Amino acid sequence: MKRISILLLVFCICFALAAWPQAQAQAKHKIIPFDVPGAGKGAGQGTQAWGIVKGGWIQGDYIDAKGVYHGFLRAPDRTITRFDIPGMGKGAGQGAVLVIGMAPDREIVGGYYDAHNSYHGFLRNPTTGEIKSFECPGAGAGGSAAGAVNEAGWILAAYFDSNGSAHGCLRKPDGHFKEYDPPDSGKGAGQGTYFASFSGINPQGAVVGSYLDSATDWHGFLRYPDGKIDEFNDPNAGPNGGGTLGINAKGEIWGWYFDANNASHGYLTLDGKTFTEVNAPGAGTGFAQGTNACWVGVCFGGINPSGWVTGWYVDSHNVYHGFVRFPSSKITEFDVPGAGTGAWQGTQATAINPEGAITGHYTDAKGVSHGFLRLP
Repeated sequence: MKRISILLLVFCICFALAAWPQAQAQAKHKIIPFDVPGAGKGAGQGTQAWGIVKGGWIQGDYIDAKGVYHGFLRAPDRTITRFDIPGMGKGAGQGAVLVIGMAPDREIVGGYYDAHNSYHGFLRNPTTGEIKSFECPGAGAGGSAAGAVNEAGWILAAYFDSNGSAHGCLRKPDGHFKEYDPPDSGKGAGQGTYFASFSGINPQGAVVGSYLDSATDWHGFLRYPDGKIDEFNDPNAGPNGGGTLGINAKGEIWGWYFDANNASHGYLTLDGKTFTEVNAPGAGTGFAQGTNACWVGVCFGGINPSGWVTGWYVDSHNVYHGFVRFPSSKITEFDVPGAGTGAWQGTQATAINPEGAITGHYTDAKGVSHGFLRLP
């Protein structure tokens, strides 16, 4: 249950020194697969890229042959720096499980699982590589985790209190904290406030995320820099609601919702009142299918300053595919060469940078994850 709870924190979500792409595929698709040295080669192991910033720097985690998570940073020249977090657990399923946030200066934030199966937030200094842990003040045994960080050093985080309820938490650059919750956020175990990962905070300090109310329905929210909070849902959302994926400097919000069949759909909004629907042409319409499809309610996908958005969709055969949507409304679908074509295999795009480069990971036919970079 705790594992599922922390995956929900990634909402707002719970996968070489150089790449080894096939030259012809690279030229045709402009996609570069890569693996972190030390990544496991068994099912459920491998490399998971989560974020990309200006210049093509990519961060994420990899799972070794023992099932332990570790962090990595991939440079534009393809060199990879691996790192562990002091105090992280070394057992299967422990370690740097949430390496999901990065600022343009390459400060990395996220969460790790310790040897006692508790979560903690962390931030990694981009210059020295020093890693510091932190806890939101109200955190109980469920712990804290970070999901995003902006240019000013504000960190978007969340924590579980002693009752198992989730709450929003902002860490200031000076190390002090601000806690918040949308007014209708639930107070029961597993209910409450969850952040949007990677692009969940914009340069001005506005943050987006999702909350689970007392009826266990999802809703999106926008917290303005002055602390005001708006709550909203796409009008086409079904009983289970929806949430948000990111916000850019213009205030454009990238979100998703479940319809009455629990298929996912994307949307764009500026004010939480007027919505533009986003649906990949190849998306399925059944349960757990659709655009920006989710893992147990955890959804991923990014937005850049120009309003380009990326994510994945699940087709009618339950296969993952990547896509990018342009401000013109054009949608381009793509697959990484080597991606599996079986159910719950395929390509999952997770973030897009200002230049339009996309990162993410794909699962091959053996269930192993690999990172990728799609050039703009």
